[in-house]
Amino acid sequence: MAKKKVNIPSILEVNKELKKNMILPIYYLCGEDSYNIDVALASILKKASPFIASDFDKETIYGENKTYLEVIDYAQAFPFGSEKKLIIFKQAEKPKDKKELIRYSESPADFTILVCVHDGTILNPESEPYNTLLKKGYLFEAKELKGKHLIDWLMAEVERRNKKITSENAALMMDMVGENKLFLELQLDKIFLFLGEKDEITLESIISLSTKLKEYSVFDLQNAIGKKNKELALKYAYNLLEKGNDLVMILGMLTKYFTGLARVSELISTNVNEFQAARIVGTHPYYYKEYIEARRRYSDKDIVEVFRALLNADLANKTTQTDQRTIITLLIAEIIV
Repeated sequence: MAKKKVNIPSILEVNKELKKNMILPIYYLCGEDSYNIDVALASILKKASPFIASDFDKETIYGENKTYLEVIDYAQAFPFGSEKKLIIFKQAEKPKDKKELIRYSESPADFTILVCVHDGTILNPESEPYNTLLKKGYLFEAKELKGKHLIDWLMAEVERRNKKITSENAALMMDMVGENKLFLELQLDKIFLFLGEKDEITLESIISLSTKLKEYSVFDLQNAIGKKNKELALKYAYNLLEKGNDLVMILGMLTKYFTGLARVSELISTNVNEFQAARIVGTHPYYYKEYIEARRRYSDKDIVEVFRALLNADLANKTTQTDQRTIITLLIAEIIV
């Protein structure tokens, strides 16, 4: 039997626990997503601040020139004049005496919050001291987020900035912008400026901002292709590439679109309501009516040919030197005949 993979809890759990006023004595943060590690650090600092009266009880230490024994000695020393002390130990992967952390984790000082920041991923979380930290609930990983995890992050980020967004609108925003967290952050910044004092990111605000900024989304491209409008489809596709969207992402979204489109006839025949149908095809209810219209224009045979064209475009992108603009041009010419 294959050995079960050990999963390290997401760094997003740190914020969830802090909201319940649960401050751990040790946080060991690792992973490739430095942004979410910085957010977790800021959240821990914010939650710890009321317990720290003196700057002498906040210390940042680097593992390049320190040992765990030295850090733990400092962690076990009483605060100068505060209820708690905060130690941020960066480059936590560098010291050789990591097993000292096992000993300390068995009985950590209740007046110290020790935050260890490990650059990169932990390849073997079953090795020590990581296995002990995992069992104690002190180990968290900041993975590069995809899919539902990215939607969860987006919703948490909106909440952190004292705004609200539904999971459906978060998914819509991710589909429009793509699964690039940097682009999502930039879009959020624009939306918050656009919202002003309003406290919710609505469907209307997402679409209105996109229109105002003359930024086209994959949904605009899908809609143009669904209407078989070649001129608009090319305009939107070129805009997406110029804005830094990768062709792989565009091909992935179009594959998802036509996969959903292929199911529309079946859903219409079974009288599924539009909210359920939208969820099944993978779109927002706002856009589902356009799926129905597009399905009337694309026969089963057409959709088979579209998938063949998408496969050829993907192969051309991965195996040839053809530029992305040419590939998307040929793809749209094959889809909209």
